[in-house]
Amino acid sequence: MSDIDVSVIVPCYNTEAYLDQCLTSIEANSSCSLEVIVLNDGSSDSSLDIMRAHAAADPRVRVVDKPNQGYGATVNRGIDEARGSYIAIVEPDDYLKPGMYDSLFGLARRTGMPDVVKSAYWRVWMPGTPDERLFRCAYYKRVRPVGEAFTLAECPRLIMHHPSIWSALYRRDFLASHAIRFMEVPGAGWVDNPFLIETLAQAECIVYTDESFYCYREDLPESSTARQPSALAFERWEDMADVLDRLGVRDAGVRSALYTVGFRHAGLAIGRGGLADPLLRRKIEHMFGRMDPGLVSELPAVPAELKRTFCSLRGIEPCKVSNLRYLAYLIGESVHGLRTNGLGFVCAHARIVLRRRSERGRSMSASDDA
Repeated sequence: MSDIDVSVIVPCYNTEAYLDQCLTSIEANSSCSLEVIVLNDGSSDSSLDIMRAHAAADPRVRVVDKPNQGYGATVNRGIDEARGSYIAIVEPDDYLKPGMYDSLFGLARRTGMPDVVKSAYWRVWMPGTPDERLFRCAYYKRVRPVGEAFTLAECPRLIMHHPSIWSALYRRDFLASHAIRFMEVPGAGWVDNPFLIETLAQAECIVYTDESFYCYREDLPESSTARQPSALAFERWEDMADVLDRLGVRDAGVRSALYTVGFRHAGLAIGRGGLADPLLRRKIEHMFGRMDPGLVSELPAVPAELKRTFCSLRGIEPCKVSNLRYLAYLIGESVHGLRTNGLGFVCAHARIVLRRRSERGRSMSASDDA
């Protein structure tokens, strides 16, 4: 066992607006032995000055100043530098409720030092606006068994939603023994997606808690980032599918969870006219070509029109599906959202779903007319 319990890796590139709050929130842990590895990835703002100020005030903070290489390479450098029994990752534009690592490491010790300790998190909805609020994440109160060991096949839901790799601890020896690293590509590059699959699919022991500490600032629902379809989403989906193939994971629940993620990307892209874009169309077609039609037909989170598009692009017999299963899914999501986040969140989320369905319908009609 290491003398350090948790190594917190904070990869930074031009995040001066949020970095002080982020580091202050990490430092609010006192019962576990902590090191905070803050990596400056070639920032051109005052991020490095903020890091050094925290390092001067708190001996647990260590600064690594390096040329710009992108998110994946920077986190990998942090993993190389880490000395803790567990590794955690924090995005520098997010923040934590006090005691996150005290609590998660305490859970790890009580449950035999599992490969992964996973927690729920807070969604910072409409950040930086008068309407900013904290909402529970989508899998809050939906992961069982709480506080007991399980594997991904026993709870595939963990890969159905936002990757949220930062709401977890990863045993350092587990990462090393499986040679788990981040993809190294320019920029951020969505490399959290394959890391999520690499860790959860290979973990022999995952422990989960509904305690929520991590506060994740989401893109504004109407922002260009949130609305822009991207070929990168499909490339990373392919990377995730490659991981499952390499590991020989054939579990229907795990595969169905990954398919659900793929259809979420496809639905958003199609709703923005993606089928008229030759590159996006090829990406969607290739992704659909890797899916089992039998599993697709049973996916509750995918509307009937998307399943029919799947059949059309695959050139197979049209899926005989209705929207009853999808409507039941939406009702279930609304009930869960009402219970955990209240009516305001449900109404806001419903508006987004309806808008995207309308856009998708118009896009499909335009495609058919063409």
